[in-house]
Amino acid sequence: MKTPSGLQPLIDDGVIDAVLRPLKSGKEAAVYVVSAGDEVLCAKVYKDMAQRSFQARVQYQEGRKQRGSRQARAVGKASKFGRRQQEAEWKNAEVDALYRLADAGVCVPEPRGYFHGVLLMALVTDAEGRSAPRLGEVALTPAQAHVYHTALIRDVVRMLCIGLIHGDLSEYNILVSESGPVLIDFPQVVSAAGNNAAREMLLRDVHNVRDSLARFAPELAASHFGEEMWALYEQSALKPDSELSGHFVFDEGDADVDAVMWSIRDAREEALIRQQGREAAAEQD
Repeated sequence: MKTPSGLQPLIDDGVIDAVLRPLKSGKEAAVYVVSAGDEVLCAKVYKDMAQRSFQARVQYQEGRKQRGSRQARAVGKASKFGRRQQEAEWKNAEVDALYRLADAGVCVPEPRGYFHGVLLMALVTDAEGRSAPRLGEVALTPAQAHVYHTALIRDVVRMLCIGLIHGDLSEYNILVSESGPVLIDFPQVVSAAGNNAAREMLLRDVHNVRDSLARFAPELAASHFGEEMWALYEQSALKPDSELSGHFVFDEGDADVDAVMWSIRDAREEALIRQQGREAAAEQD
């Protein structure tokens, strides 16, 4: 096949030897099967995104650290340099996350490097050595569905323990390898501590997994692993090997609205007093 322009620099530098075939193509990137010596790998070539795409990413990028003050200012002003920087940060987020997740024991494709804006990873295969299918493309027995659910919940917990949430987990970005499910696609990875929507995204991820596997094991539909693990996370009690039950007692009590409003009023009054004190001190100077 004709070598895609994004992969030619890797061939020129001897990083890979040849492009064997396309694997998949989406809005964010195109993935190819490539050869490197005796190995067959996959190469993820990121596509340039239009400005409209950045707006959809805002909720995911909240809480991410910019690499420098100049970059942060440029992103805030939405300049051309800022958009390029934001695009680079979006790509780097997946690369950084993939290495962190692999080190944490999460089942992800083994990263093999990042060259000229291309992410190289081990090719995930099934029992016959073919490219692994997505979770949504396979039929499971009830027993297999339970095994896969346990493995995926374990990986979500391990992610949360290092402060990360996938943010877009579903049957479309989980591959089924010979040894079990493998998580893929992390450019939108979320900071658990720095993103205000972190809990919402975690629950969506876990519920997506639950609902997909409940087609084969309906009893999974009644589980609440996401709520349980987030409660433990908030208490700093979640560990990679935490035993979860899937049971969660929801707080159905009425919120004390008056108490909340009084707290807001007190905070505003304290802020006003501090501001008046600063203004008085400035006038004396």
